[in-house]
Order: sequence, then C-alpha cells, then structure tokens
Amino acid sequence: MSEYIKWFEEIGIEDVPEVGGKNASLGEMYRHLTKEGVLVPHGFAVTATAYRHVLESCGASEKLHAQLDGLDYDNVEELQKRGAECRKIIYSCEIPKDLKEEILSGYDALKKEYGDDVTLAVRSSATAEDSPEASFAGQNDTYLNIKGEEALLDAYKRCLASNFTDRSLHYKHDNGFDWAKVYLSVVVMKMVRSDKGASGVMFSLDTETGFKDVVFINGALGLGENVVQGSIDPDSFYVHKPTFLKGYRAVLKRRLGKKELKMVFSDELNTDNIAVEYTKNIETSEEERAHFCVTDDDVMVLADYAIKIEGHYSKKAGHEKPMDMEWAKDGIDGRIYMVQARPETVQSRKKGNILEIYRLKERGRVLATGRAVGTKIGRGKVHVVRSLEELPDFKPGEVLVAETTTPDWEPVMKIAAAVVTEKGGRTCHAAIVSRELGIPAVVGAENAMDILKDVPEVTVSCAEGETGYIYEGLLDYEIEKVDLSELPKPKTKIMMNLGNPDIAFSLANLPVDGIGLARMEFIINEYIKAHPMALKHPEKVDEETKEALLKLSEAYGSMTEFFVKTLSEGVATIAATVYPRPCVVRMSDFKSNEYASLLGGKYFEPKEDNPMIGFRGAARYSHPAYEEGFALECEAMKRVRETMGFENVILMIPFCRRVEEGERVLDTMAKNGLKKGESGLEIYVMCEIPNNVILIDDFSKIFDGFSIGSNDLTQLTLGVDRDSEIVSFDYDERDPGVKKMIEMAVEGAKRNDRHSGICGQAPSDYPEVAEFLVKLGIDSMSLNPDSVLGTMRDIVELEKKLGRI
Repeated sequence: MSEYIKWFEEIGIEDVPEVGGKNASLGEMYRHLTKEGVLVPHGFAVTATAYRHVLESCGASEKLHAQLDGLDYDNVEELQKRGAECRKIIYSCEIPKDLKEEILSGYDALKKEYGDDVTLAVRSSATAEDSPEASFAGQNDTYLNIKGEEALLDAYKRCLASNFTDRSLHYKHDNGFDWAKVYLSVVVMKMVRSDKGASGVMFSLDTETGFKDVVFINGALGLGENVVQGSIDPDSFYVHKPTFLKGYRAVLKRRLGKKELKMVFSDELNTDNIAVEYTKNIETSEEERAHFCVTDDDVMVLADYAIKIEGHYSKKAGHEKPMDMEWAKDGIDGRIYMVQARPETVQSRKKGNILEIYRLKERGRVLATGRAVGTKIGRGKVHVVRSLEELPDFKPGEVLVAETTTPDWEPVMKIAAAVVTEKGGRTCHAAIVSRELGIPAVVGAENAMDILKDVPEVTVSCAEGETGYIYEGLLDYEIEKVDLSELPKPKTKIMMNLGNPDIAFSLANLPVDGIGLARMEFIINEYIKAHPMALKHPEKVDEETKEALLKLSEAYGSMTEFFVKTLSEGVATIAATVYPRPCVVRMSDFKSNEYASLLGGKYFEPKEDNPMIGFRGAARYSHPAYEEGFALECEAMKRVRETMGFENVILMIPFCRRVEEGERVLDTMAKNGLKKGESGLEIYVMCEIPNNVILIDDFSKIFDGFSIGSNDLTQLTLGVDRDSEIVSFDYDERDPGVKKMIEMAVEGAKRNDRHSGICGQAPSDYPEVAEFLVKLGIDSMSLNPDSVLGTMRDIVELEKKLGRI
C-alpha cells in the first residue's frame, strides 16, 4: 500500500484527513454506489502525506510561516502580497523522485483502463473541505483535460500552490482553520468529456428555502466551470423526491437559461503555464440557447443519483444529510457521471424550527431584476466594483455590485449588506457564498453595473419569490420570526391561497392543512403568456403573433406540449409544497377581456360590456369557442395527477351558474380523461353565485365539495361590481345578507355531507368574518399567506372559548 497514492476503491469518507473531502467522497461513491448504478469516473488521490513530503523536501514550511505568521487578513493588499510569495515558494519546489514515479505509475494505470488518449481532471482536495462548517467551494484550483506526464506534474504542483491563494487563506482564517494544518490532497481522475456534452451542479434540497422534498439541478453545455463560476445563466430543473420514490418520472419544474457560453477544450498551449490553457470559452449558438442542455430522461437519472447519494450519506451519518453535488454528461458515451458530492452547508446548519419571513413595508421604483438568492432583504449605499484592484475601497454595509464574483472577492462579500451580479445562476460563486454568509443576493441582473452606477442607495429584495428586485432608495421592511414548534393547531383546517409557483417553496414551512385555492391564471399569465386556443390554432393568428408563439414554445416539441407541460409543472410545484395534503386547483377563471390580453387572445375572444358576469368559468368549458382550450387544461391536470403523481390535487370548477351546466362540465372533463371518482379524483365547485346556495342540495348531487368565493358572492348578492371604484362603498363581505348566504352554504354542505371551505378575501381581511366562520363550523378556511399565522392564532383562541380545544 502506497503512502502517496490511494485509488478510489481504497478510500472512503472517513479518510478526509489524508485525502481531503473531494477525494474521500469520490472514493465513498465509487466503492458503495457504483453497484447501485451511480457512475463515477475512476481515479486516485495523491495524499496529504505526499503534500507534506513535497514541503519537507524543499524546506517550505519555515518560509511559509515567515510569510503568514502575524498577517492581518483584513489588509487586502498585504494578503495579496504574502499569498503570491507563498505560491512562489510552493511552485519552486521539486516533486521528490519517489512521489513523481508513483503519480506517473497511476497515470499509466488509467491509460491501460481507458486507452492512451485518456485525458485527466486534476483537482484540489483540501483536508478541511466539505466539513459541516464550511464548503471550501471554489477555494482551490482545478485543471481539466490534462494529457501527458509533464502537464500532469505541473497541474499537481499548481494545485498544491492553490492552498495559498488569497481567497483560500482568507477563507481558512474566517472559518477558524489553521492554514498550517490544512493539507492539500489532489484528485487525478478520468476526464468526463462534458466539453461535448453538458455538466452542472445539483442539490438534494432547494438551496434558497431549504425545502427538502426536491432535487434542484443546474446545468449548461460544456464543462462545468461556467456554472460554478457564475459566468453564465444555466438551465434549472426540480424533481419531487416523494413522488419519484413512488415510481413517477417527471420534471416538477424547469427554467430555460441563456447559457451564453460553452467551455470546451483548446488545442492552444501556453508553454509558460502548461496546465492552464487547455480550456476556452466559446459562444453558444441560438439553437443551443433555445433548448435545454439535457433531456427529461437525463434529469431523471440525475434525480436518481441525488436521492441515492443523499440516502447513503444520511444512513452513514445517522441523520438527514442534504448533499451538494457536481455532475457531468459525457458527449462521447452519452452517460452521466458524478464528479463530486459534499454536504450542503447552509440550510442544513439552520437550527430549530424558527420561520423568518421578510416583508417590504413600502415599494419603490424597480431598477433591475435577476435571480433571488435566499429570502432576505438588504439595503445600503451602492458600490460598483469593476476589478479586484477596487476591492480595498469597499466599506462595510454597502451593496456590492459587480459583473460576477470569484473566491478572491470573499473578504468584501462578508461585510456587504447585499450582493448584485450581472451574471450567474443560483449555484454560481456569488450565490453560494452569499448563502453561506446569510446575505441577500440577486444574480444574473443584466446591465446592473451601468444601471446602478449613479444610484446612491438601493434596497435588494429576495423575499418575493425566485425573482430578486433591486429598488431605488432605502425601503422600510419587517422581519416576522415564528417558532413553529410552539404554534398551536386549530380544529378548523387552515389552508392557503396560492397562485405563484415561484414563492411556493418559501411557504412550504407554513403549518397549513393544504392549499385551498391554487389559481391557474397566474401560471398562464406569467409563464405561458399565450391564449391556449392560439397555441392550438396558430394558423388563425397573424404572422407576427405566430412568430412570437413559436419563440415561446421553441424548447418544446409543439406549442400544445409547451402549454400542457408549463401549466402542469406550475400546478405541481404548488401541490408539492403541501404533498400529500390536499391541493385544490381551480380551472381557469379569466374573464373574456383578460383572455383577450394574452398573446393571440384577440382572435378568439368576444368583446363584452360586462365580462365580470359574461363568458367566464364553467360556461366556457364545453362551449365550441373554448372547448379545445379546456381540453388542454384537462390534459395538463391529468398529467399532474397521473404522470407526475400528485393525487393530492382536487379540481374545482368556477362560476358554475346552473346544475345542468355543472353536469355538462363533468361530462366534458370525463371525455378528457378526468372522470370524477376515478383514481380518487374529487371535483369541487365554487360557491359564489346565489343560485349555488339556493340549489346547494342539487349541486351536492354532482360535486364533492364547495369552496365559498366570498368576493363574487358579495358582488352578486349586493349587485355591486367589485371592479368599480364608484360604488365600492357598497361592497362589503360583512353585510348581513352576504353572511346569511355563507351560513346557508355551510349548512347545506353539512346537510349533504360535502366539504365546505372558503377561499375568498374576507377571512384574510376581517378577523370578525373568520370568527363568524368558525362559529358556523366551516370545514376549512383558505387564507392569503401573509395572514395564515395571525389568523391561526386568533382561531385557536376562539376555539378555546367555544370549548372545541
């Protein structure tokens, strides 16, 4: 057994002190998970003993101490100067003969296994990295596509020297590691030819919210450095773990990134720097940018790997252990390989069950947007930094604005109020470090440096979903902290209204009994943007609109596939946050004027004087003017339940005027594969028209439950247009007549043994309405997210008074 070389099959996670986190994990996966189908390229570790051997052979330790003892790590200029000296000391060392022979012998063995043309990935593996306290992400160097003995030895020495980069020294200091006791092991492994394929990173939870039921995957074409460094906007995918483990195979949610660059291998060599110039970035084609970098089947393979890796490490640790992983798809053999796995170090460190909710108390002018990192809000003076040389001028509490960040920027990132970068996705360097530091960041904010250069102060909000906003000025905000472990549960089921999938994961910790109203309209408006009939019949629209429809759906097989997949994934994302608790999804309830405003909508919608009580809801579903559009909605909901596995989805029909109309809708749904009762499918109806209340016994014969829409019920009971400002003084959900209607509805549902709930605005806005509903004995109340916790506390107190608790 060699002291200097350890093959992957010889090492495991317990060997971190000798081979570093990266090597130990590669060995762990190679030994234990290849038999479960997780592919890991073969290779070996050059050990920490070998590192010490190099330093001892050239007397480097004393010289390093002379440079680093007593160093003020916050003096950026001094750190840069001393770090450069340290790297020079290491790089001037000769690799001892016995070590050199063992490294080259290992290289020969890999050539025998993979062929003489095999190229290598040579990567640093620090003995303190991937610890629960710190990830060491991007702190040390990696060299790719290495070929030839001289290049391999050069890359090895450069990895050793990277233990003393400014960023690595500062990071060790910040995290309490003694630099003299952090040794550098090096990975030498078969290079996965992702230059001809794709690569990226993935996590076994959502990185921003800590939602544990998903695998989050980022990817781009070519080598993975662009994703890690944040120089591009990657594609992203989510897979839902509980349904995946039940055998369902579908992407939960996806986002097409711009993927501006692709890192590939270069034939041009720099003789002064043998290991470095083997890669180059080239611009991607329009075709490459318009399509996802991997197939849905690839995403399923990655999800399978992530779940198995998390399961293995969790079992070994004896507790849940979320993982941060790197993957690469070989463009030659078409297979996907794992090239790194380490513990996730941000969400997994959060202690207790404290929910922190950040909310803006005022709004300002939106200056720029990008991808939100975290769920916090920060504000301060703008400081645009265009180069490393400008970093020493950065002051604590300022908002750092840059094109991108690298590990060299970390000393200033830790004192920033917030970070804004022009490039990068949610797994780039700026995102990873901001998450670790607990500061809000907005990445991929195009042209932010120019937009913000003359703006004195900004507020950076990551508290509004996946989109991060940079507002002009210092805006007021609040932080609500709730200890969920001490929150009592009322008997009345408290559910949540939700239409925006982007904020769904951030609300998953709210202790609700399900989603009482998931609105399709937001998904259609924000993600699909086009009228379903225009996507079904593009031949009926003008050329300009047709071109826009083609562009929207370019990444999909057809326009209708774009509609079905986008709608189903939006709904499934909402359903996933409460799975397996119920999620009531309302079929589309646009009015004709709202439908007309969608792309291509004007070709399919009538002009109505009062669309509020016109061609909307159930009336549309079996009508020739929209029947094919409704069929697409049904196909999407069938996909949610049967292909994606969300059998917790209950469907709901809005604005159903008459019992006969309800029967027609149910027949139409059955023809489209959604038959009430089959596979446990329940179908509710909105109770929002006086006729629904008056004939509730008859409606109960055909529907499984009722959700009272207090907004429309108030409008139609009082004869007040709720969109009219002129008569708004007459619109009041607390009117005795409206309350009588609600009472009759709840009593009628009980009488017929049907579910009764409310999803209108009233209980969210008025505590006295919530109290009235509890006294009636309504089954559930569905509230806006911001009123869930307060209303829940009020209801608990009321139920105590009523003797129900």
